[in-house]
Amino acid sequence: MKPSKPVILTGVRANNNIHIGNYFGAILPIINMAKRRSDEYDINLFIPDLHSFTTPIDHSKLYDSTLNNARVYTAAGLPLDNPSVHLYRQSYVPAHSELAWILDCFTGFGEMSRMTQFKDKGSKGDASVGLFNYPVLMAADILLYGATYVPVGDDQTQHLELTRDIAERMNRKFGDLFIVPKPVIQQHQFFGKGQGLRIKDLVNPAKKMSKSDESGKGVIFLSDDPKSAHKKIMGATTDSIGKVQYDKENQPGISNLLEILTLVRQDAGREVTLEQTANEYFGMDRYGDFKRIVADEVAEFLENFQNRLAAVDEQAIEEKLASSEKDMNVVANETLYRVQKAVGLRK
Repeated sequence: MKPSKPVILTGVRANNNIHIGNYFGAILPIINMAKRRSDEYDINLFIPDLHSFTTPIDHSKLYDSTLNNARVYTAAGLPLDNPSVHLYRQSYVPAHSELAWILDCFTGFGEMSRMTQFKDKGSKGDASVGLFNYPVLMAADILLYGATYVPVGDDQTQHLELTRDIAERMNRKFGDLFIVPKPVIQQHQFFGKGQGLRIKDLVNPAKKMSKSDESGKGVIFLSDDPKSAHKKIMGATTDSIGKVQYDKENQPGISNLLEILTLVRQDAGREVTLEQTANEYFGMDRYGDFKRIVADEVAEFLENFQNRLAAVDEQAIEEKLASSEKDMNVVANETLYRVQKAVGLRK
């Protein structure tokens, strides 16, 4: 069973604590891409639950976190009834794990040691072999389905190039086993490099919004009470310039609030650009009044999103997962069997 169309593959790590940076920076662009591209491409939207414990987590919450991703996708507008959109959990397709082991044996320790993301994360504590090795699992995720396009951020471009290297190496040795995904430059041309806005921490706008913020004051989670989120916006760091304008270098806090305001307005269906939002409030000299506008609209966004989340059809999600996982097992097992034969594991 080969995919009927070229494949776009993407996913977001299972996470119960999804914040608005995750939502606007990763999840919503994925949903919009799926809607826009599904006529021409099969959209493989997988939940990488095996990736989730490359770093320490609460394993008692992992299963629900996985389902929560599916709920959030649905509340964000994922069309569950679209046959070209496939929603599945990584661990429910065992071929991911077996292909990863085979690929491990054709991947050099030296090239893995050059992965900068492992160096960054591994330097912060006792890193697991899984964290070191997960770029090969990522390669299996991609190569099992012949994915041509994989939207990646700057922190994942090295892993995509590793995937290409592994695929080309295997193809040279065993014949045409894999479709090689497009190189990074073509990925960026296809998806648009730097599309979307990256929300920063409210307290420290020099860094991106992250759930690792211990105080919680700089992060707005999708599960936050709207009143609590309102309070966080009102307490956001600004500056002493005293004039609203979009200047990320000199006024990162105000610029961050302008970006957030633009994004929640876009989510509400308003066709507005960052430039238009910045022009609307340019020169406003009462930061408190401006922050109140942002806070009101963020609170309204959260209330609306939480209502959509509460209304998602759990049975429809379960049925979509089951259907997609059945189909993806067929596709993945055909690829795995081809590889097993090539390396001598099957007749």
